Amino acid sequence: QVQLVESGGGLVQAGGSLRLSCTASGLTFDDYSMGWFRQAPGKEREGVSSIKWSGSRTNYADSVKGRFVISRDNAKNMLYLQMNSLKPEDTAMYYCAAGRIFRSGAVLADDFAYWGQGTQVTVSS
Repeated sequence: QVQLVESGGGLVQAGGSLRLSCTASGLTFDDYSMGWFRQAPGKEREGVSSIKWSGSRTNYADSVKGRFVISRDNAKNMLYLQMNSLKPEDTAMYYCAAGRIFRSGAVLADDFAYWGQGTQVTVSS
């Protein structure tokens, strides 16, 4: 069965950095586009970033452009999200997801079939 396991979350001060990791198993990793989503209390799930099978194309939410970088290592079945210049507004549970679709210009939850359990990111002011 497909499993996605996130790690790397924690507490960080505003302006700091974190790198999230997602380890995938039970799927042919480079057949799937991968994505990062986040959800804060009282808010809907937000698509943060996505990356195509080979890593050749990426999407970013406007709120994180220039601050976050998504990457993948297909040889290791690993997905990463480097988060820089963190803001309190970035506080959320962050989820890794896998899907067969890469949609140019948007990161939509319905495009992703498999989800991890999430890792908490808290940014203090």
